[in-house]
Amino acid sequence: MDKREVVRLALEHKRPPYVPWQFGFTQEARAKLAEHFGRVDWDVLLQNHFLALGADIRQKRDLGADCCEDIFGVVWNRSVDKDIGVVANCALPEPTLKNYTFPDPLNPMNFASIPETIARHEDRWRVFNIGFSLYERAWTLRGMETLMIDFHENPRFAHELLGAIADYDIALVRESLKFDIDAVYFGDDWGSQRGLQMGPKLWREFIQPELKRMYGVARQGGKMVMIHSCGDVDELFDELIEIGLNCFNPFQPEVMDVEALMRRYRGRLAFHGGLSTQKTLPYGTPDDVRAETRRLLAMGAEGGYIFAPAHAVEGDVPLENMLAFIETVMAQPGFQKS
Repeated sequence: MDKREVVRLALEHKRPPYVPWQFGFTQEARAKLAEHFGRVDWDVLLQNHFLALGADIRQKRDLGADCCEDIFGVVWNRSVDKDIGVVANCALPEPTLKNYTFPDPLNPMNFASIPETIARHEDRWRVFNIGFSLYERAWTLRGMETLMIDFHENPRFAHELLGAIADYDIALVRESLKFDIDAVYFGDDWGSQRGLQMGPKLWREFIQPELKRMYGVARQGGKMVMIHSCGDVDELFDELIEIGLNCFNPFQPEVMDVEALMRRYRGRLAFHGGLSTQKTLPYGTPDDVRAETRRLLAMGAEGGYIFAPAHAVEGDVPLENMLAFIETVMAQPGFQKS
């Protein structure tokens, strides 16, 4: 049984031969692994189960001084955060789309590498990624504080902006359905450590209707829907399931009761993540990491779970702790290294 089928079983809430995994590392963390292992084939080393297609933030041009501009006209300063960066401009200074032109979602560059990438990794679960897919795309264009004000003072514009972003995403999804993919993975952080950034009322008014449209296109195309949304957002799980969500990430144990939620949603919602990147990985011992990894694997043994750290592993995590969870997942009975 290949990795693709193992993931399918897990996401269909059937018992897989072992718990599949997908994890990532920031540049700092990956540098530690590279120093330890030397020149390495990351696919062989990590044995990840997802095949990432598409791009979260597609760079349009390098501006120098650790800055780049993406295809939406957003400038990212990566002098500190080397992986994503910090928004350094305001592409929409006024509450209007009159003088703004969205990029072409059907640009061949968005899809050109998909056939070759699939051909090289036929055994992996094929995921078309749309990062910064709605709310995040809106605030990167408008500014987070300004968008929050728009929800109250310029609601018509806020709906227009989010609707236009959703239309762009829907065009991406429809084109992606022409390829042999398995799922669409949306990225859109709504949460903080203590709940929704905008609160449930505004989320339901502005965000949920567009998600329903976006998820619906993927589901109607026979694909699974996955979402990455950081923070304490579990109050939305029932509504997300209703509009088509199949799998939730990152499943942060600092803000969610991982064990209780897995029991509550077994058979209805799968989870991807769960290993603490705020506490266990940076501050625990290798034995702590191994113990927590085994606990999560045991909870996910019946299906409905993809193992991972709750976010990309950061540079503050000791090498020994990275090796601890990598080695533990690969030691599962039933897994054969490819």
